[in-house]
Amino acid sequence: MPNVVIVGGGISGLALAFRLQDCAPDCEVTLLEENSRLGGTIGTEHRNGFQIEIGPNGFLDNKPFALSLCRKLNLSERLLAASEDARRNRYLFLNGQLRLLPNSLRSFLTSDVLSWRSRFLLLAERFRPARRSNADESIDAFVRRRVGGELAETLADAFVTGIYAGDPNLISVQAAFPRLVELERQYGSVIGGMAKSARHRRAEAVARGEPPPSSGRMWSFREGLGVLIEALRDRLRTAPVTGIRVNSVRRLADSRWQVRSEGKQEWIAESVVLTCPAHEQAHILADMDADLTGKIAAIPYNSVAVVALGYRAVDVPGSLAGFGYLSPQRERRDVLGVQWCSSIFPDRAPPGKVLLRAMCGGWNRADILERSDKRLLAAVSEELRKAMGIQAPPQFHHIVRWRKAIPQYHLGHLHRVAWIENRMKQHPGLFLGGNAYRGVALNDCIEQAGRLAEQVADYQFKPPSAR
Repeated sequence: MPNVVIVGGGISGLALAFRLQDCAPDCEVTLLEENSRLGGTIGTEHRNGFQIEIGPNGFLDNKPFALSLCRKLNLSERLLAASEDARRNRYLFLNGQLRLLPNSLRSFLTSDVLSWRSRFLLLAERFRPARRSNADESIDAFVRRRVGGELAETLADAFVTGIYAGDPNLISVQAAFPRLVELERQYGSVIGGMAKSARHRRAEAVARGEPPPSSGRMWSFREGLGVLIEALRDRLRTAPVTGIRVNSVRRLADSRWQVRSEGKQEWIAESVVLTCPAHEQAHILADMDADLTGKIAAIPYNSVAVVALGYRAVDVPGSLAGFGYLSPQRERRDVLGVQWCSSIFPDRAPPGKVLLRAMCGGWNRADILERSDKRLLAAVSEELRKAMGIQAPPQFHHIVRWRKAIPQYHLGHLHRVAWIENRMKQHPGLFLGGNAYRGVALNDCIEQAGRLAEQVADYQFKPPSAR
């Protein structure tokens, strides 16, 4: 029986292994993971009656891939949608106070987040000429060109902070948000294109007798996002092997691949797929292809600390009817943003308590992760006092540090990815995946895992002489 080895037991590797069982049912799929648990940055921990996500808090339904996977895993009845308040009410911590972010074009025009000049520029975006050049462009430059500097420095900065914890002056809009570029290219306007494409999707849904498409609601499970990882693990025919640090891969004379671990264990396979982070892929490939290794290693990562805090509800003034707030990184604050977890999903905190989750660090504040737990907790508490008026100390806290958290798609990223993909043609049977290349969100990882499974299956079905 032919064998496929997958290195990396995060959502990308698990989804790939699960999909391969359908695409290549005659293959033996072996999944290797360095850590003692699966899931990568996805995981749910239960402490003192609080339910804490150590990484992503959920996934959006603006793309179908995560929900489709949940249906295939028979998890639909366990899904939990974020509250309506969390969907509608998101805040920006700007100039020392929380401001409600607009959630529609009409609310943009009445919001005090923007000046009248920026509101006018937003309305006039439909009439601004489209860019003809295909040269790479940062998110900051793209937004400034379309709607002006104020929107770039507030909303775009906060948007990038919420997804990448990165710098909008460095991240490529083509790589990180290709849909925005495509809307401008196809319709000549981002706002106009959004409206037209939304009408088109609604018309298509009506023609198929389906409900209107969602506007991007967040989903999880009552028991936490870790349910998805556990379900994938349990549905694999061969149990994943944890605690295995892969050191190298090399192609053998018979066109098969040898995978070797730090402990001198060895696997022989027709195909090998690396879905671990880019820096780990570079380590594994270092002795095989120095040029390829250099390109992969050049993909940068940021550092993020997740600080979960439990309070008595009576100690938190004001309403928590919302998702939480973001701080634009240009302000270089100690906290990137705070999620109001027990307001987003029920049962995340015991009765009479609330659970908040602060994100610290990011591309421009990696120094924060070097602070002791005591100093980090003090900094977060001070930020919460300023932003939310919380004076009482938390009754509970839990800190998780991610030294290599989120890959950053800096300018030139797509060119680098194209070079890597072309170079991989020299190594038939070896494949690269994971969130370092074409999307960091959970939906993106699942989508790419599905495509990668088809490529691996196609390779497996080729006769050895054609590989």
